Amino acid sequence: MSKRIDPALALTLLITTGLIVGGISLLSRFTPELMPGLGVQSNPADSKRWNSDRSLAQLTILGDTFSGYSTFRYGPFQDALKEIGLALSYEDEFDQAARAERLNRGETDLIVTTLDQFLQQQPQGQIVGLIDRTVGADAVVLNTKQYPNLKSLLDLNQLVQQARSQGKRLGIAFAGDTPSEYLSLVLDTKFEAFNLSDFEVIRVADASEAWELLQAPAGSSDVDVAIAVIWEPYVTQARQQGYTVVLSSQDAPGAIVDVLVASERLIQSQPGLLSELLEAYYRRIDANMRDSAQLQAQIAEDGELSPTDAASVLQGIEFFTAIEAQAWFNDGILERRIGSTAAVLTLAGRLTEVPQNPTALFSSEFITRAANNTQTLIELVRADNPELADRLAGQESAARVANALENSQIQAAPDIGNLEVKGDVGFGVSSAQLTATGQQTLNQLAQEIQEFNTQTVAVRVIGHTSQTGTASLNQALSQQRAQVVVNYLRNQGVQHSIVAEGKGFSEPLPGIAATDARNQRTEIRLVRLN
Repeated sequence: MSKRIDPALALTLLITTGLIVGGISLLSRFTPELMPGLGVQSNPADSKRWNSDRSLAQLTILGDTFSGYSTFRYGPFQDALKEIGLALSYEDEFDQAARAERLNRGETDLIVTTLDQFLQQQPQGQIVGLIDRTVGADAVVLNTKQYPNLKSLLDLNQLVQQARSQGKRLGIAFAGDTPSEYLSLVLDTKFEAFNLSDFEVIRVADASEAWELLQAPAGSSDVDVAIAVIWEPYVTQARQQGYTVVLSSQDAPGAIVDVLVASERLIQSQPGLLSELLEAYYRRIDANMRDSAQLQAQIAEDGELSPTDAASVLQGIEFFTAIEAQAWFNDGILERRIGSTAAVLTLAGRLTEVPQNPTALFSSEFITRAANNTQTLIELVRADNPELADRLAGQESAARVANALENSQIQAAPDIGNLEVKGDVGFGVSSAQLTATGQQTLNQLAQEIQEFNTQTVAVRVIGHTSQTGTASLNQALSQQRAQVVVNYLRNQGVQHSIVAEGKGFSEPLPGIAATDARNQRTEIRLVRLN
């Protein structure tokens, strides 16, 4: 990295290191007379006149060892900052509650965390930047090696019952207070065949431990682990060794979002500095977009990973550019993501209610300068490199359109599991006309389905009837009803590949007579597109 830094970059770099010494914030201790440009009412441009031979200034950011946060702690970047009198202090604080509490006590100016943890811990601050979302770096892995018939969530009920009959409980392992735990909550609240309460939950400190438990021989411990939720590079290793990855963050690309949270104190006292911080950060992200090899080397060095493992990690992370982050702030995307995440947490008992005013939890004003910079860069490179321009604008990640598939391809695709139908997909008696209640249920299901990636997930709508009347009439009726559901979901904006299937009364519910009305049901089954 060049050691020459132009004056316009100096304050930008100053802000990325900040002003905390000995755990006490110096943002409120420096006066405008001692450090020109740091007064609340000063012009941000004036701060560029700061004399770089003064004592090192620091900004403390709390996070953990996640590779998506590596830019904040990258050695060459820190070295460049020190040459202008700055020191970037990135501290590991693995306890999410302690991370938020330290922000509240004024011991740090910023924290990096996931959206679900931000909602659970409720730190006294706002989301001011978006860092990344994982698109495959986190995944639910089934122990197909030990349980060869365990290929989807649909296979769990029989396996759970079998273990119970033997006086056992199956285990699920994941690192607590991480995206792995949140993915387990997504399974618990969105899929009908998965219930966390059916399993012995084994919380570990790191994904490597969960991966080891998944590979342990049968009977080597009190609890056999049937499911593990892990992250890269272990997800790739699991695939290579024949385990089933049933659901990953690639399938639900908005489920795990990492955010930058600023304290209320920093927001109120130094808004100019916060804007400079974001400008510096996203400038670095823009550079990484131009040269992904540089980012891969950064992740490898930061995490002490091999080039192969670093590539696996990078493939599973999608970094926000300033333009894309600004769109999330201003176009209602982040608001909807907060609502969806909070709904999962509320259903799982981690929150008491969904926030009534989600827009109060974030602020878009501090990202404006960074977005303007990126927009200028886009205009400069558009003619010569339109692909790079699209990536900088976030358009590549947004273009998730379903592929055209034959019905037979969808029907033959590996199962993920059935979505939990919260309500009744009701029809009139011996009719394929939806009831008002049925329409309300499908409105909610349409929103649930749209949480999943159209490129990796397709939908089978499977209609069933009870055994009343002839088999042929029931077969026709179940097919008609399934098609009505497909048409309704498409009208509600579902863009996934989707197919209607009628089963008549050929597949009654276990333990229920074929004539029982409860067999009249509609399954919304997600399948994987390889």
